[in-house]
Amino acid sequence: MSLNPIRPWRNIERRKSRQIMVGNVPVGGDAPITVQTMTNTMTTDIPGTIAQVQAAADAGADIVRVSVPDEDSARALKEIVRESPVPIVADIHFHYRRGIEAAEAGAACLRINPGNIGSPERVREVIKAARDHGCSMRIGVNAGSLEKHLLDKYGEPTPDAMVESGLDHIKALQDNDFHEFKISCKASDVFMATAAYQMLAEQTDAPIHLGITEAGGLTTGTIKSAIGLGNLLWMGIGDTIRVSLSADPVEEVKVGYEILKSLGLRHRGVNIISCPSCARQGFDVIKTVEALEERLEHIKTPMSLSIIGCVVNGPGEALMTDVGFTGGGAGSGMVYLAGKASHKMSNAEMIEHIVEQVEKRAAEIDAEEAERPAAE
Repeated sequence: MSLNPIRPWRNIERRKSRQIMVGNVPVGGDAPITVQTMTNTMTTDIPGTIAQVQAAADAGADIVRVSVPDEDSARALKEIVRESPVPIVADIHFHYRRGIEAAEAGAACLRINPGNIGSPERVREVIKAARDHGCSMRIGVNAGSLEKHLLDKYGEPTPDAMVESGLDHIKALQDNDFHEFKISCKASDVFMATAAYQMLAEQTDAPIHLGITEAGGLTTGTIKSAIGLGNLLWMGIGDTIRVSLSADPVEEVKVGYEILKSLGLRHRGVNIISCPSCARQGFDVIKTVEALEERLEHIKTPMSLSIIGCVVNGPGEALMTDVGFTGGGAGSGMVYLAGKASHKMSNAEMIEHIVEQVEKRAAEIDAEEAERPAAE
């Protein structure tokens, strides 16, 4: 088992929600918080879209959303669903027929925006298609596309307006005896989004999909998402997340996992703990961490690695990690294994040696986990 001590101040009590299925992936209840992303290829580019879905799945995406803006995209969706290693959510806007076609094409979930999907009669037709084809649904409320009557009532997008929209559409689904749905209340404003999600969490037991919409580029969007999603997850709110970035979808998946990892909610891959470096560093910390991040991407086993430039904090951090390296002097440093000082290693050979030690420790953890059910 990886070194991951349980501390009472780390405990997060998740909000109790009912569970639905998105294809073969459970969302809500006691299921792990899932990580999603969305393709940004033209859906009609079937090979390109499938390649992007595969890359996202390789990075750890549990679910991938694909836009279905027209009939050609709906036709392409059928092959994309067939080739996808993870459940596909069809993103539906403006035309209810696309929702029906996506359900027929095998989408695991239909994401509808209640502000632009159409009349109650059209929503009922989409619900029927979802039920007939075993799809779940996501009510996707967005501050940027609220219904006109709510904007007239509140004067502008507000958390209250977003929650009222969401509850209205929950009622529409439940009035049609459809309960396989989750819901989101997204805004690009972190304060508005978090306030809406807090209100929503108190008024429904539906699984909640978290996101700060249109968050920005890789750096800006990561920070905004970490603040907004991090605070909500810390409060126990959220069953599935999507980090919205103007970047490669794989980056969204990586950031999503880093947010969950930082809160101890889900672990995947190597958690590298490293210092920002200073004049005391015994080796080039920044370049070393960059190299290790790239070299260790293939490791999926949850484990920890500390890379610290000097002995001020290095030994203490290494006590809490599976593998560690602390800079010393004369061109070498100390390797730590399972929290204990093990042996010295030259800086020149350190990267290759650490990769070997991480791979070895990952194999040990995997073997321990494989034996655990039999032992119990």
